[in-house]
Amino acid sequence: MKKLLSLATLFILAVSILAGCSGGDSTTGSGAAGGSATAGSFDSTKEITVISREASSGTRGAFDELMGLIEKSGESEVNKLFSEAVIASSTDEVPAKVEVDKYAIGYTSIGAVNDSVKALKVDGVAATEENVKNGTYKVSRPFIIASKGEASEIAADFIKYITSTQGQEVVASEGYVTIDDAKEYTAPSAALSGKLTLSGSTSTEKVIEKLREEYVKLNPGVNIEVTYNGSGAGIKDAQDGKSELALSSRELKEEEKAALTPTVFANDGIAVIVNKDNTMDELTTEQIKKIFTGEARTWDKV
Repeated sequence: MKKLLSLATLFILAVSILAGCSGGDSTTGSGAAGGSATAGSFDSTKEITVISREASSGTRGAFDELMGLIEKSGESEVNKLFSEAVIASSTDEVPAKVEVDKYAIGYTSIGAVNDSVKALKVDGVAATEENVKNGTYKVSRPFIIASKGEASEIAADFIKYITSTQGQEVVASEGYVTIDDAKEYTAPSAALSGKLTLSGSTSTEKVIEKLREEYVKLNPGVNIEVTYNGSGAGIKDAQDGKSELALSSRELKEEEKAALTPTVFANDGIAVIVNKDNTMDELTTEQIKKIFTGEARTWDKV
């Protein structure tokens, strides 16, 4: 009887081992929706999630122009952005969406890129501050502050500070590219007091907040209020007199230059970002255009 029980026990163990081996092999086959992809791997046949910014975004304006998404149609311009693109309303929202979507692609300021996503090379060049500075990374744009007519004393002094050597040290410390020919800033001999209003680009928020903080240390009588509502909205606010200074993360258009006086205070690259699980490391400008116009809908067709 004991011998029979022992044989039965051995038989059950053998069946369990075989079943375990069979179960292990099944994980190397086709996934439920991933074709030949293994569990947890990147499936290039999946649809691409295109993430863009809202129409008023300076980053969007610069990116669309640089990637050829804006095409002329007679006297007007047509934006060819994929109609089903997911629209993000702020700079930080793009990497946050890409981080949680394995098949997403988006773009954001180089200064907003973190370890949660992967910045791709574009046309073989890495998205770095150095490459923006030396001109080899072409997906770049200026950060602009602009006034309507002659700037007030406080506005002019703030512009003087952010373009000074001290201001440019802040720009560099925040991960952006400095301008050339900066001069040392000296606070006015007669202390300034009053309020200064700015509005515009969300991409400039990180660096402007630090510049504001450092400026007020030198000029404690000045109160600076900033509304981050997008480059287009900020430019309109300045044109309409709702704010003294506009913040833009794109070049001003000719009609905007007719109303405002722009000053470049920093430069920035626009990083094309994907999820860290994505096997892509670089794309060409043409490939990026195909993705963002919806011509290429899956990663294996890029």
